[in-house]
Amino acid sequence: MSPRNLFGSRKLLAGIVAMAMMSSGFAEEAAQPAPPALAFSMKNIDGQSVDLSKYEGKVVLFVNVASKCGYTKQYTGLQELHDKYAEKGLAVVGVPCNQFGGQEPGSNEEIKQFCSSKYKVTFDMLDKVNVNDDAKGKACPLYGYLTSVDTKPAAKGNIKWNFEKFLLDRKGNVVGRFGSGVEPTSAELTAAIEKALASK
Repeated sequence: MSPRNLFGSRKLLAGIVAMAMMSSGFAEEAAQPAPPALAFSMKNIDGQSVDLSKYEGKVVLFVNVASKCGYTKQYTGLQELHDKYAEKGLAVVGVPCNQFGGQEPGSNEEIKQFCSSKYKVTFDMLDKVNVNDDAKGKACPLYGYLTSVDTKPAAKGNIKWNFEKFLLDRKGNVVGRFGSGVEPTSAELTAAIEKALASK
């Protein structure tokens, strides 16, 4: 076979492979972007970069947390949610923030130590960030997006205090926002989690 014919055969083979991939859905799947709420990269509490797209296909509960707050005991309930539902597809994600009463003053290392020693936390924890725009800086992009979504029962707008909760369904849609006073294991929140887990 001449070099020209060989090159032409290779091009034909590549075209056939590409068409097969498209017909099987592989090309379309690869081209789809992450849902808006998961289209961010952040650092985890150990300082490692994390693409939030790793949570695609899971039900996600984002919670802005603090170590010296009246609601800090909610770590117990959050861990209970993790223990009960993680294998069914729930990802609880703690996001430390020091914007409310200076109640999360420690370093990431200190926060991690506190959570593991006092509350035996094993769910994912992210880097300490801002969740609202203020005089000291802007909200991190994740919370800039989450607080822009008009959802129930709490409406869009700034985070009011520590331990507000955002629930995402398996498609990355924000399907619930719950105030600080809503306990993690409350009937209201667990019903929303179970409904989201039941949807594929």
